[in-house]
Amino acid sequence: MVHHNSCPLCSSAAINLKIVCNDHFKSNESFPVWACSVCGFCFTQDHPDETAIGKYYESEDYISHSDTSKGLVNKIYRMVRKRMLRKKRSILINETGLKQGTILDIGSGTGHFAAAMKDAGWMARGIEINKKASDASAENFGLDIISPSDISTLESNSFDSITLWHVLEHFNDLHGYIQEISRLLKPGGTCIIALPNISSYDADHFRQYWAAYDVPRHLWHFNPDTFGFLFEGKGFSMVNVRPLPLDVFYISILSERYKGNRMAFITGILKGSYFALPALFNKRKSSSLIYILKK
Repeated sequence: MVHHNSCPLCSSAAINLKIVCNDHFKSNESFPVWACSVCGFCFTQDHPDETAIGKYYESEDYISHSDTSKGLVNKIYRMVRKRMLRKKRSILINETGLKQGTILDIGSGTGHFAAAMKDAGWMARGIEINKKASDASAENFGLDIISPSDISTLESNSFDSITLWHVLEHFNDLHGYIQEISRLLKPGGTCIIALPNISSYDADHFRQYWAAYDVPRHLWHFNPDTFGFLFEGKGFSMVNVRPLPLDVFYISILSERYKGNRMAFITGILKGSYFALPALFNKRKSSSLIYILKK
């Protein structure tokens, strides 16, 4: 188990228990989430190390690795994926100002986003830890996918854009990976990072049942302030923050299911709508946020 004696973000020793969450997805084990009283950063405490974490991902229901359509929630996820892929592609093109270029998608899963960029004329590569998912990317889309352990083999300053769609929260070596992203991105390049927002309306409501805690797979739990603090002094400037508006419905449905609600789908949709409306006027309270960084 990995135990932090100080804040992984600001190194303060003023860290304390915030909440205890269950792994509702896989093991039903409990994991504590701690918070720093100085910078506000939240993190999963006493989580499995890199050699032991793999078993917590081993499920056909883990859609980013298996592309499963099993279950109602996963069926809905697949239904809205095409729309979300178009939105993500539009965001990348608008934020980079480029119609074509080179892109590295870190945590590329089964390859759908990298494939969408490839179809748009971009030279797309991916990094994926799960071999089944990376093999599916190569077989279905002809993508060049490498293991995270091989990231150092990629040429410096070689990508116009690097994307991480709900991936950064999984990295054990958070600061080391940011250094690699900086090394790989061209000067003036764009990094796009999507993350759950621990300061969202739905996180406040669902508390320990909030599906986006997703312990122990999610090691770090960001809000706009702690994310900005993380990237200070690392060669990036944050130029924009955008909401991912559909995430709140997916998260609310899962959260209601974790609470044991037999009407999880209907209740989740209603609550998702309730959280989404005020977030239109205060994006910092959105369920998930997209951070746009420039090198």
